[in-house]
Amino acid sequence: MEKKLSNLRAAMNSSTHKGKHFTEIQKRKIMSSLNQIQTKEIRKPNVSIYLISTIAATLFFFVVYTGLFTNLSLSGDINQNDKQNVENQWEIREEYSKNNKVLFNVSPDPYLTAGKSYGYIFSFKESFNTYRGKEIEIYAIHKETGDRINVLTPFKISEPTPGYSSLGRFTASLTVPESGIWKYEVYFDKKLYGDVVLLVGSENNQTKIILPKNTPSFILNRDFENVEWSNEAVDLGNNIVGNDNKSGVIGADMPSLNINQKWMWHLWGIDNTTENKLTVVGLHKESDTVHQILTTGWSIELGGENNGADAHAPSSVNIPLKGEWAVLLYVNNELFDILVYNITD
Repeated sequence: MEKKLSNLRAAMNSSTHKGKHFTEIQKRKIMSSLNQIQTKEIRKPNVSIYLISTIAATLFFFVVYTGLFTNLSLSGDINQNDKQNVENQWEIREEYSKNNKVLFNVSPDPYLTAGKSYGYIFSFKESFNTYRGKEIEIYAIHKETGDRINVLTPFKISEPTPGYSSLGRFTASLTVPESGIWKYEVYFDKKLYGDVVLLVGSENNQTKIILPKNTPSFILNRDFENVEWSNEAVDLGNNIVGNDNKSGVIGADMPSLNINQKWMWHLWGIDNTTENKLTVVGLHKESDTVHQILTTGWSIELGGENNGADAHAPSSVNIPLKGEWAVLLYVNNELFDILVYNITD
């Protein structure tokens, strides 16, 4: 055993394990190597972080670019829509609707022209309680110039249209100074109720009287050319006002403007042994406009003798405008007589 221990000591004292085993130079090399290894480990790129950052940046750019492109596209669409909406606001229309419900429509003269007073018939659809006690007012806006004028001063609504439960036939005489497209805004108690858009013609373009679309075919423009406005109807007795020994009316001297008034027609020189039809057409002098003034249509049947006349017929009339009127009477589709009245109320 002692011999074995001696041999072990001898081995430990050999040059490999004895004395200073590392010189200073060797130490510095070892330390330098260790530092380089640590630095490389610290600076070694993290591939996953770079990959995530790149993907995030790409997504951010895509979102921003797409949003910008979309906004530009939408902006273009909005501008186009705005232009379209402006144009739609000036489309010719005689009706106003809100929430798919018609609130009112207007029936203007078919030959509406600038510079003259014309009759407009407004038909309001809501119950009379909607309008009762309120003031109606109408403004007109000219598309081309932007001019805005008051064409109907405030008028208080106190009762329904005669013969209607509400304002089914509200008539107004309005004038606009220029031709072109006009928007008519209707207000109740200063609050905008709705609007319609109408085309107003130029007086220079009106070469002849334009008849309403539903005018009977036998009524011709030349019938209106030779009206003698100075030949005004006279009192014939029995409350009849008309042309002596030709035609006359009981009721023409009563208020007939914008109300349903009873008129009794009397005609002389008619063969009352046959069935006869009377057609009545009204020509308003100031506006050169033709109107159906009978409330039941253009024509009525004539009856027999009455008040000394050979034929007569009761009727209901509505005169839409004040002023001078030529009332053309046709019997069995032939012009029979022309009555001239000045209706002011």
